[in-house]
Amino acid sequence: MDDDGNIDPDTIIPFIDGGTEGFKGQARVILPRITSCFECSLDAFPPQVNFPICTIANTPRLPEHCIEWAKLIQWPKEFGIEAKFDADNPDHMKWMYETSLKRAAEFNINGVTLRLTQGVVKNIIPAIASTNAIIAAAEANEAFKIATNCSEYLNNYMMYNGVTGVYTYTFEYEKKETCPVCGTSETTYTVSPELRLDEFMDLLAQDARYQLKKPSIRPPGKSLYMQAPPPLQEKTNPNLEKPLRELVQEGDVLDITDPSLPNIAINIKIKWAS
Repeated sequence: MDDDGNIDPDTIIPFIDGGTEGFKGQARVILPRITSCFECSLDAFPPQVNFPICTIANTPRLPEHCIEWAKLIQWPKEFGIEAKFDADNPDHMKWMYETSLKRAAEFNINGVTLRLTQGVVKNIIPAIASTNAIIAAAEANEAFKIATNCSEYLNNYMMYNGVTGVYTYTFEYEKKETCPVCGTSETTYTVSPELRLDEFMDLLAQDARYQLKKPSIRPPGKSLYMQAPPPLQEKTNPNLEKPLRELVQEGDVLDITDPSLPNIAINIKIKWAS
């Protein structure tokens, strides 16, 4: 930045991003602190599949619920919190499949297979060579334009869809004020004071803006729930079943941290639903 606090374009290192899922893909050019960042567009991506903890533990309805139960609840219960599940270990995967199958049988749920179990625990995303090639070419083209100044680079987002024919669309993705990385505003959540902490965490997991995986929550001066280290997780586990009114006050700003957002805290202000 210069003396007036403005970004010096000569110091910016462009970031070229791309990704695919099946016959769909996207490519974009990010200029840090100038264009929208990656986190600004998280809600445009297909949300990660996250199942409510209450459903997994008490009322499973899908084969995926049974697999998640075996992974998140039964594995730590049987082998301890510090025993890490290895999805590439055949014995671990066999245990996961058989345990999920038994859980499914208890609730008359069909569809648990070894292939599905592997897909759920490994979070496998389908990849198609032709789509990968198209997006890789788009990224290489943007790198060439930036390096040589031979043409205007992408401003700033291109999406590709090859499901029914070939379709591309380019547009400028604007910065979000509530972005946890480059934004300046906090997010207000209007919730019932009777909502339990684990139910509130389920809401966060389903929020497409953040794509959280294992959130830890801290209000001013204390910890509500911590994913790590194990002793702190064990100490804060009882809070999961408590209503929010016992844990926070209206107007409190919660700091939400997550492995998917390293070194970044999301600020969420609590407002009671009337």
